[in-house]
Amino acid sequence: MKNTTTLLVIDIDTADTVVADLAESAFQKQTHLSCLMIGPAPVPPMYAYGISPYGSMHVPDNWGELLNSSRKALIDRESEIEVLLARSGVSADVQSVLCPTADIKNTVARRARVCDTAHIAPNLRAKSDVMHEVAHGVLFNSPIGLILNASPSKHADRVFVAWNTGAAASSAVHVALPYLRTAKDVVVACFDPIATVEGEGADPGTDVAAWLSHHGCSVTVSQFPTGGREVGRCILDRAKEQGADLVVMGAYGHARMIEAIFGGTTRTMIEQTEQPVLLAH
Repeated sequence: MKNTTTLLVIDIDTADTVVADLAESAFQKQTHLSCLMIGPAPVPPMYAYGISPYGSMHVPDNWGELLNSSRKALIDRESEIEVLLARSGVSADVQSVLCPTADIKNTVARRARVCDTAHIAPNLRAKSDVMHEVAHGVLFNSPIGLILNASPSKHADRVFVAWNTGAAASSAVHVALPYLRTAKDVVVACFDPIATVEGEGADPGTDVAAWLSHHGCSVTVSQFPTGGREVGRCILDRAKEQGADLVVMGAYGHARMIEAIFGGTTRTMIEQTEQPVLLAH
């Protein structure tokens, strides 16, 4: 996607190879790579003294040292990544931010709003609280899509679109349009579709297929029963059967709180690590 900007969210432990792979892909595609390095700010331990609720608060003497040490480590790593990117010759920038976990989503969102797509470094999966905050910032507080598990150098020849008539699915297809236009085949997949005017139309999936065809996409429509199985697992199984290089789907089409508590399709797709997926809300 020439002249676009790709956001890569990393932390101090992200391997050089992760940054280098995306930098090489950005260089080949003539895109700009924007690296955002998140560093968790040390939580200031405070202790109250005295019986009164208005007792004085005490911050340990070494608190400033802890903060400065964390900031220095982040800046040193930022310098190392800048050198790596300079050697690759790619158009790129690096920004490091020290912030509490609760502020990560806002920090990521501010950067994502001026990018075209977002990737999350694989090592952040080991830090589930950080991973979820980054995903939240991209999906809920920015207009772009989040790409997971995708190899930067691999072109998506076959794209599998998990479609329904919801706003999230529509947003995902619009965000993914550059990938759909360059794919050799696009499969529009409807799961347990409701073939009514009030539901998903008389022939679910054909409306979005016609729209994509006007964009020059080679599209086929398939309708699949879930048989009572979880939709996310069905999407993964069918995408594998179809040989999909990328799955496109809407994120959190249902209430996010419900999905967070009981699981859901979005959670399944975010937590799986094998199938490349583009999510948008």
